[in-house]
Amino acid sequence: MTFAETTLLGAIAGSTIFLGLPLGRWRLLGTRGRVALAMFAVGVLAFLFVDVFEHAFAIVEDRVVGFKDDKNGVLEPIGLALLLAAGFATGTVGLAMFERRMRPKDVVPPMAGAAGDTLTVEDHRLLEDHRRGVRSARLRTGMTIAAAIGLHNFAEGLAIGVAANAGEIGLATVLIIGFALHNTTEGFGIVGPLGDVRPSWRWLGAAGLIGGGPTFLGSMIGYQVSSDALALVFYAVAGGAILYVVVEIWHAMRRFGHREVGLWMLTAGFMIGLITDMVVVYGGG
Repeated sequence: MTFAETTLLGAIAGSTIFLGLPLGRWRLLGTRGRVALAMFAVGVLAFLFVDVFEHAFAIVEDRVVGFKDDKNGVLEPIGLALLLAAGFATGTVGLAMFERRMRPKDVVPPMAGAAGDTLTVEDHRLLEDHRRGVRSARLRTGMTIAAAIGLHNFAEGLAIGVAANAGEIGLATVLIIGFALHNTTEGFGIVGPLGDVRPSWRWLGAAGLIGGGPTFLGSMIGYQVSSDALALVFYAVAGGAILYVVVEIWHAMRRFGHREVGLWMLTAGFMIGLITDMVVVYGGG
């Protein structure tokens, strides 16, 4: 498989994330539907977290086995383990610190008074500022999810490029099909937590590029450069960021109720992630 063919197929695999994004503009969902979609997204993200660290641990464990068999020194597995920890901290603590600095000051909306009370011009301004703050926060959460998924997809793109360069055409093809199916569900993961916020087409386009574009970039780099340390960094940061986002969404959805529906949808999202990943495993990826 040539570099051009690999690049094209990597772009196709990444672009399928756009299939799930338009759901974010669908206004017909009530509170129950929004909770269901958000928790389905949590299920997909939970599977991605497991999948990411399965790959990351495999890289470190391979060096541990190599040390046991005298194939490499002890510093190699220790260095990779420290790299994994640093990447995870970047994806959790680093992301929390960044979001805190970016978050605008909270605006308290006016409370309803006695019957006959009317809101003043200042009350209306505060209420509108509060609504804009809620909208901004949810869009920021969605874009954070897109960035975390993008880091994960970059590492998947590396796998496509490495397999194609090694001449493993069958493996590369199955990886591309599997990641294409997988990326479709990731679009739901991005728009699920938006709730009743309706994103613009421009926002959806940017989220798709941030989430799916790295698959395309990773396939190009993986075709020419193979580095376990590079893949480990992206897996670690992505895993930390995904865990941070899952906790944030879970906390936000609890106040809406519909707990049983949410947990069923979480299970469904996890199983969809598992099924699409099985296509990749079938091909030996």
